[in-house]
Amino acid sequence: MEILTQSQVHGLTTPTTAARKKDAEAKENLWSSILSEVQTQSNTKLPSNKSVLVLGDNASGKTTLIAKLQGVEDPKKGSGLEYAYIDVRDEYRDDVTRLSVWILDGDPGHNNLLKYALNEPNFPHTLVILTLSMTTPWSWVDQLQHWMKILDDHIAGLRIDPEEKQQCQARLSTEWQNYCETIDDLDPGSPIKRTNRLPSVDDELDALPLPEGVLTTNLGLDVVVVVTKTDYMTTLEKELDYRDEHFDFMQQWIRRFCLMYGASLFYTSVKEDKNCDLLYKYLTHRIYGLPFRTPALVVEKDAVLIPAGWDNTKKISILYENMQSCKPDDYYNDIIAQPPSRKTVSNRESEIQTEDEQAFLARQQQLLQQGQTPARGESPLRTQPGSNGNKSAQRTPVAAGAQGSPKKVDGKLTPGTQSGEGVLANFFNSLLHKKSVTPGSAAAAAAAGGVAGTGPLGATSSPSSLSPRVVNGTNVGDLVSVSDKISMRTDAALELDRLARSVKKDLDFSAAQSDC
Repeated sequence: MEILTQSQVHGLTTPTTAARKKDAEAKENLWSSILSEVQTQSNTKLPSNKSVLVLGDNASGKTTLIAKLQGVEDPKKGSGLEYAYIDVRDEYRDDVTRLSVWILDGDPGHNNLLKYALNEPNFPHTLVILTLSMTTPWSWVDQLQHWMKILDDHIAGLRIDPEEKQQCQARLSTEWQNYCETIDDLDPGSPIKRTNRLPSVDDELDALPLPEGVLTTNLGLDVVVVVTKTDYMTTLEKELDYRDEHFDFMQQWIRRFCLMYGASLFYTSVKEDKNCDLLYKYLTHRIYGLPFRTPALVVEKDAVLIPAGWDNTKKISILYENMQSCKPDDYYNDIIAQPPSRKTVSNRESEIQTEDEQAFLARQQQLLQQGQTPARGESPLRTQPGSNGNKSAQRTPVAAGAQGSPKKVDGKLTPGTQSGEGVLANFFNSLLHKKSVTPGSAAAAAAAGGVAGTGPLGATSSPSSLSPRVVNGTNVGDLVSVSDKISMRTDAALELDRLARSVKKDLDFSAAQSDC
C-alpha cells in the first residue's frame, strides 16, 4: 500500500481551497453586478419633475385638449392658473410617473401667474403647448405674436444661469440637426429601420447646419403649436366659402412661424379624435425620450402632424402650387379676413319685449267699449284636435238628446261664454233645474233674448245688449245681413223647440220609471 507524503497531501488540498476562493469571488461579483444593475435601473426611471405649460386665448380648447390627454370625458373649466397631471407609463421599463400640466387663463389679467408655472428651477424641464382654434383662423397672427411675446418677456425676466440657458438652446439646435425620418418597425430585421431618439452631446460632432429660417428665435424651450377644433373646417367651407387654397395658405404661414421658434405643429380634433393619441405619444417622446415612430403627416388638411426637425422651406413650398388667388407673401389677414359679426345682430333683433298684462287688458277693454272686435292672432290653443276647421262638428250636445238616451249634460261649462256651447249648456241646465219649462216658453225666451245671449235662455235680455251675437261660435253680425239674422234666429228657435220637446219626453219617461 502506497503511503502519501505530506507534500502530496498538501498538493491535493490546494486545488480545493482555490476553488472555494474562486466561488466566493464569483458570488461577490454576482452581488456586485446585481447591485450595479439596480442602480442603473433606478437612474433610468422616468423623472417626476417634468411639466407642461399650456398657453392660448379663451375658447381655444386648452381644457378640453388636456382632458382628452388625461382620458377625462367631462372636463371642468377653471380660471386663473389651473393644475392637472397626466399619467405616463413606460411599458419597456414598467415604470409610471405623473406629468404636471399648468393651464394659464387667456385673460391678460392672469399673466402674472405665469411665474408659478415657469420659473428658474423647472425651466430646463418644461415644454410649452400653444393652442389655436380653427373656429377663428383670422386671429392666429395676433394670438401667436401675443403669446410668444409674453413668453419671451417672461423668460427674459427669469434669473437663469447663462450657461444653463445656453445648454437648453444648444439642445434644441442639436435636436433639429440630428432629426431623422422615422419608419415604423413592423419588421425588426429591416436594415433601413431608424429609431427616432433624442440626440446626445456626441452627436454635435456630426450635426448638419440648421436650415434657413430655423430657430431664428431660440427660447431654449420645446414648443408645440396645437391647432384645435379642426372639424370646424367643414363649417368654414359651407358658411364662409373657404377653399383648399385658403387652408393651404393658413398651413404654410403657421409652418413658417413654427420654423422660427423650432416648434412642432399638430392639427387636432377632440370631437373626431384626430391626432390626440399621437400628441400624447409625441409629448412623452420629447419629455421622457420614449419612442415615437409616426412620420410627418401632411396629406389630410385637418390632421397635420409635423415633428420638430422635419420641416423646411422647401417642403413648405409644395403648398404654393395650389394657391391660385393668393401668394405666400401676402398679408395674412388680407387673405383670411374676419367676417362681419352677423350672429350678434340677429340675436338682438329677435328679442321680443313682453307687454304689461294690465296695459294689455286696458287696451282690450277700450276696444270692447268702442264696439270693435280686438284683433287676435291665430293660436294653436284655439284649434281643438280633430276639428279640421269645422267648429260645428265639435259641438255635439244635440246628439245626446236626439238619440233619446238619458245622458247627463255637463253643467260645468262657463255660462258667460258667448259661444254656441255656452248657450246650449245654459239651456239644458235650465231644463234640468226647472222641470216646469215648456217648449213654448223656451222658444219664446230664445226668440226674445237671442241665441247669442250671455245668460240662461230663460232670462230676458234685449238683442241690443248682446254684443257680439254668436251662433255656434260664429259672429253673425260680421258675416250676414239683417234679413239673414232674422231667418237664422227663427231657425234657431225651431231647433231649440225640438230639443226642448225631446228633453221633456226623456224626463217624463224617467219619472214614469221611478214611479213604477
